[in-house]
Amino acid sequence: MEDEGKSRALALIAGCEDPDKLKRMAANARRLGEAEIERAASLRLYTVLPSADPGTLEHDVWRSIHALEGALKDERGRTTLLGRTRQKIARDGERRTVADLVRGKPSDGFRMLMDRGMVDHTFEAVALRHQALFDDEVVARLRAAGADGRP
Repeated sequence: MEDEGKSRALALIAGCEDPDKLKRMAANARRLGEAEIERAASLRLYTVLPSADPGTLEHDVWRSIHALEGALKDERGRTTLLGRTRQKIARDGERRTVADLVRGKPSDGFRMLMDRGMVDHTFEAVALRHQALFDDEVVARLRAAGADGRP
């Protein structure tokens, strides 16, 4: 794709709020071998899917869940929901779920997001962006692990 067309596509993606359009754009870009456009459409999709207000812990948690489910779908070729994580959120809420999961050893999902350059979509990054909501133990553990909280 020529640079002008790519720039137009990326600008359209950046302003798009429609999940169905973003899914179509990502699928079309994948079909055409346009990895940069596919990635941009997918990342934008993960941002517009959550129903919570942007900037909130809840929004960031669901953005992370959608990103990991998208990565799993790409890897496995079929939709894979994070059933246990979704159940834990329904039972304990987003804050407690994140705190409990970042206290444990790094998960396969964490590594998958890191390998795909989506560090800002990890629960660790979410916890550091919203560190005022977490106890000192969680924040100290993340800092000791070398996390800096920047996307």
